[in-house]
Amino acid sequence: MSAATVPTRPLTVGFDLDMTLIDSRPGIRATYEELAAQTGTYIDAEAAVSRLGPPLDEELAYWFPAERIPEMADRYRALYPAHAVARIPAMPGAREAIEAVQALGGSAIVVTAKHEPNARLHLDHLGMRPDAVVGSLWAEAKAEALRAHGASVYVGDHVGDVRGARTAGALSVAVPTGPCSADELKAAGADVVLADLTALPAWLATYTATRGMPTPA
Repeated sequence: MSAATVPTRPLTVGFDLDMTLIDSRPGIRATYEELAAQTGTYIDAEAAVSRLGPPLDEELAYWFPAERIPEMADRYRALYPAHAVARIPAMPGAREAIEAVQALGGSAIVVTAKHEPNARLHLDHLGMRPDAVVGSLWAEAKAEALRAHGASVYVGDHVGDVRGARTAGALSVAVPTGPCSADELKAAGADVVLADLTALPAWLATYTATRGMPTPA
């Protein structure tokens, strides 16, 4: 079989959600403030939004005893749609990044630690149309979904996203738009660091061209 007829791996690009595709700080802050008001428990919402990335239970552990975390997680998730979704904007270039993958004939998937129904609410509200959404996966566990969908690239803002990409054997593309700096992302093993998602379509065009991936007719 000649090189020209060797089948290439279909293009699938994964994206993190919080602080990669959406700036979730205003909505998460508001939800924590409402949770604090309803429970009478002090929660430093500013501190919480400075640590976005890890699962909800990890943040709740700063404010509630272990035995109350499952209850508080359910309560937070129930409050979230009314207090968060309308407040949260897309990151610059987010919609265009997803569409750039699809314009090349590829699949764009969202793999996030966020509760999946709430993740879908954001994407619908902002008019983003990925090909699949998988929630409740963090760091290395994200590799499960990335492998299942055959993702060759994973785009995220956190060192946990870098670990997920590397565990899956995918190229790690990082954007320092969340709590982790470009230097931290590089040190964690990111293969590519872009300033933000507005740079992704041009990078993606080069990436696919140099790997001989098919483009739509």
